[in-house]
Amino acid sequence: MANVLYDALFGVHAGKQTPFLILGDDTVITHDAFLKQAAQFAHLITNAGLVAGDRLAVQIHKSPQALALYAACVQAGVIFLPLNTAYTGSEISYFIENSGAKMVVCDAAFVGALTPITQEFSVQLEVLNSDGSGSFADKSKTLPLDYPTAERGGDDLAAFLYTSGTTGRSKGAMLSQNNLLSNAQTLVEYWQFTKDDVLLHALPIFHTHGLFVATNVCLLAGCAARFYAGFDRDALIKDMPKATALMGVPTFYTRLLDDPRFDHALTQGMRLFISGSAPLLAETHKLFQERTGHRILERYGMTETNMNTSNPYDGDRRAGTVGFPLPGVDLKVCDPETGATLPIGDIGIIEVRGPNVFQGYWQMPEKTREELRQDGFFITGDLGMIDPDGYVTIVGRGKDLIISGGYNIYPKEIELVLDDQPGVLESAVIGVAHPDFGETVVAILVKHSDETIDLNQIKESVGQGLARFKHPRSYQIVDALPRNTMGKVQKNVLRDTYKSLFA
Repeated sequence: MANVLYDALFGVHAGKQTPFLILGDDTVITHDAFLKQAAQFAHLITNAGLVAGDRLAVQIHKSPQALALYAACVQAGVIFLPLNTAYTGSEISYFIENSGAKMVVCDAAFVGALTPITQEFSVQLEVLNSDGSGSFADKSKTLPLDYPTAERGGDDLAAFLYTSGTTGRSKGAMLSQNNLLSNAQTLVEYWQFTKDDVLLHALPIFHTHGLFVATNVCLLAGCAARFYAGFDRDALIKDMPKATALMGVPTFYTRLLDDPRFDHALTQGMRLFISGSAPLLAETHKLFQERTGHRILERYGMTETNMNTSNPYDGDRRAGTVGFPLPGVDLKVCDPETGATLPIGDIGIIEVRGPNVFQGYWQMPEKTREELRQDGFFITGDLGMIDPDGYVTIVGRGKDLIISGGYNIYPKEIELVLDDQPGVLESAVIGVAHPDFGETVVAILVKHSDETIDLNQIKESVGQGLARFKHPRSYQIVDALPRNTMGKVQKNVLRDTYKSLFA
């Protein structure tokens, strides 16, 4: 048995001097150089006692070395667990404990917060900085440049990605080698990527969009990626004439359109602009086409499934829709109460099935049974419809999920922090439209009748306990929350009340 994912993504490039990553100063990292570093990292991982099936968690900034660590985990058969660099220590603690990670690799800036956590759970802690320095890199430098790849089959787990629910604990989505590989294979063909492409890679690599879509597609197609630490409008504009494709979130496109340099002449060599992770406004579609002559291609994916649907490469890319189910993906719209498939045009809960759908939630068999049916369909929780032409439209999100700048935000997590603050009787967190981020977070607070609310103190507490992208951009203090006859807070009423807050 070979290593299915490693062989397809990485092994095929062994010894090749072809460009893989192109950095901001035009430094080129070849496939060969990248794989040699990955092999050294794999040796270090196994020398530390990790074996196939163990988990390795990372909270590191985007860098070529961070990608090499992903490749090393695949080669060693170790399950890769990337964590958002914005997470606080208290948030990271749960992921480490729940996953049973044997090693944590972090940026030096996070050592202070993570040391007591890793000591509590007897986990090894190593440092890998974005400039390639740190204990992890130092220890690997003298290790061999080749590694005996661990044998792993398509059903073996390759990664955990944690996705929170609106209530309860975060869930570790278990992704197999086949889940990742099958989706990349489909996207390369559907979006027509070849070795001649150059992708502008400005996405973070701690979630599926930047890591398992953008990176895996480049590896499978054998093309190069211009690799940025984050979104940098000036850098993207400078390099766009040397590229062919961009994968981004709506914020990328609104910020590019704010720059007069971004025009038809600049983009004439580009063949594809892809957007996802949050809805793209119809106005952005229209302005983008008028300015550049290109139609943005929207698609729909999830942590648990990678990509499910896409507007066509050739054909009508319809604003407001996420296109058709990808080849090999079954998609249906169901009644949320009965699970029965609904007629075309009716709105219901989207369910998907295919080789891209995850294996279940780590150590949560009951939650897995609730959301993953025996026939393989995954209940996404997203509300949508299919029109008579087969285009899928996402019309809302169950469980009140907020997507801001491409990041998933779950109101319940923020509400738990707010409800614990002095003077706060209860809270409700909603998402409202925002011109830059698509949506942003608004907190509605009800105060105890005989107490006062100190917003500065609350903001400080939120800042200490939650990642920055989860922080409310507006706090509203009200006498009471609207409720229905069953006592449930009517968040739809709140969203309507505050919908123009950032207009």
